[in-house]
Amino acid sequence: MTHLTGQDLIDAGLVPGPAFGPLLARANAAPDRDAATAIVRDAVAAAKVEADAQAARVAALRPPPRDPPDFQIHLDPQSEDEVANLEAVSRTMAILMRTPTLEAGVAMPDACPAGPPGTIPVGGVVAARGAIHPGMHSADICCSLYATAFEGAEPKAALDAIHGATHFGPGGRHDFDPGPDADLFERMEANPFFSDRAVKEARSHFGTQGDGNHFAFVGRSEGSGRVTLVTHHGSRGMGAQVYKAGMEVAERYRAQLSPGTAKVNAWIPWDTDEGRAYWDALQIVRDWTKANHAALHDAAARSLGQEPVDRWWNEHNFVFRDDAEGDVFWHAKGATPVHRGFLPDTDGRQIVPLNMGAPILVVEGKRTDAGLGFAPHGAGRNLSRTAHTRRLMERMGAAYSEEAVFAAETDGLDARFFCGNVDVSELPSAYKRPETVTAEMERANLATVTDRILPYGAIMAGDWERDAPWRRKRDAKMRRAAG
Repeated sequence: MTHLTGQDLIDAGLVPGPAFGPLLARANAAPDRDAATAIVRDAVAAAKVEADAQAARVAALRPPPRDPPDFQIHLDPQSEDEVANLEAVSRTMAILMRTPTLEAGVAMPDACPAGPPGTIPVGGVVAARGAIHPGMHSADICCSLYATAFEGAEPKAALDAIHGATHFGPGGRHDFDPGPDADLFERMEANPFFSDRAVKEARSHFGTQGDGNHFAFVGRSEGSGRVTLVTHHGSRGMGAQVYKAGMEVAERYRAQLSPGTAKVNAWIPWDTDEGRAYWDALQIVRDWTKANHAALHDAAARSLGQEPVDRWWNEHNFVFRDDAEGDVFWHAKGATPVHRGFLPDTDGRQIVPLNMGAPILVVEGKRTDAGLGFAPHGAGRNLSRTAHTRRLMERMGAAYSEEAVFAAETDGLDARFFCGNVDVSELPSAYKRPETVTAEMERANLATVTDRILPYGAIMAGDWERDAPWRRKRDAKMRRAAG
């Protein structure tokens, strides 16, 4: 027997890895040194063949060099804040479009930056050839809107019904029944992008809406007079876990295919096992999120004792594909699809909210050179949440209080915060002016308004972090340190 070591394998040209142990065992079990050397020599040759094949696969997946494509921005600034926002969106779009897979891009009238320069902005749309970019749909996969119309309901009763059925804030719940269909979990367990944690959160977060700008809104259709319930939320913790797994795979490809590309813009090549599995994972997330909306609306309908007379929905933080276009993947970070090739389960009506005090727009559209098949997904922001709150405090001075802002901005509305604490960063003044976004949408022919749901009231999470255990502990520690 011989006594080769790992260093002998490295000296022979092999890269350390899981195969070292079995290879050493075979080589050292050989009858003599020559036989052991032959085993190692064959392993080196096989490794070279595999390395050459992998290099060829990577070369085939690497996009060819090209100049960045042009992009469009549909922002019409009317104030200093809006001018600054336009400049920031322009900078990030210019960097974003250097990503070698991208072929087209547009920023909607609600666009605003969403991270470091080069990150796709909220309200951004890009077309990628043969690639899916997890960072371009964000962690809140399939953030979406779902509408249900009732013929004889009263607005307050409808808002009370969804208030009793839904749940806002962190974590999940264990009192919502029924949960999602079993076949969804079978599909999750068969897909490599769903961890045990993702599946667990798919169960516990069903029947919840999260926080931030997610809402339940009740209003009356301007066209039909029907009371209409609209909910806004995404895929919760489950979607965030799928996004995390997707980014890890995308980063491995980025390191091989385009190390100069920013990590946030890494991609998974479509024509790979991982690419096809990730596309399937996105469809599972979509189905779960749509089912979650429907379940909450069903619960509200039961509480009302009403049968829905109309329903429709649409997503925005997602990746879209028109089968007629082959391997082009349209990434919409906060943009509403209107091109019928992107809409497998709608009649063309899409939902565009603006703020809790403004009508929700029902729109329809088609692909144009200006919008590339998309419209805005809301009103967007010119300032961050923190900057907006600071601006309010500076403007109101000693008169500032959350209660005063809330009273002024929700006059005539049944506005509720689920946790009981006002979140001024979600009140109407935190968003762009609805009329500006609507006018730019229509001027650029991105979509046409076919109806408006006039507001009665809305429920949002509110500032749940104010009473969070970590914050109470921090505040107590600061009080002790101060005195």
